[in-house]
Amino acid sequence: MGLHASKLCRLGISAAAVCLALALSVPAFAVDTLTVTVDQAKIVQIPPGARTLIIGNPMIADVTLLKSGNTMIVTGKGFGQTNMIALDAGGNPVAESNIVVVGDPRALVVQRGMDRQSYTCAPRCQPTAILGDDGGYFNNVAAEIQAHNADALGK
Repeated sequence: MGLHASKLCRLGISAAAVCLALALSVPAFAVDTLTVTVDQAKIVQIPPGARTLIIGNPMIADVTLLKSGNTMIVTGKGFGQTNMIALDAGGNPVAESNIVVVGDPRALVVQRGMDRQSYTCAPRCQPTAILGDDGGYFNNVAAEIQAHNADALGK
């Protein structure tokens, strides 16, 4: 390799290394983490400049935009982690957030072999239907809740 080719090769490698280092060290925006409890909603500000919101997995979390102001409601739908990307009017990303959906820390989980039952204990323990519960238990509790709601509405 001649002197000219050797200099170009070194320049090429150095330029690529500098470009890669700059790309990795200067993020376009910070990635925040938002924690939401399953079956609960949280009020959150829409990122500045956002016109479109994309949820990675709507079975884990959902977003509802409010008509007034720059506010949205994030609802935990299922346990796990997903992300939300905010795009500006031109379709360019302006923000990204991780959304982690967790269980209620006040819940009591009773495990009987492979069957699981959940109770809400605030202050007294009452049966509740939570994702992951045994199917029969979940269906029985859900039926009781639906019957109670129907009675309250006079149906």
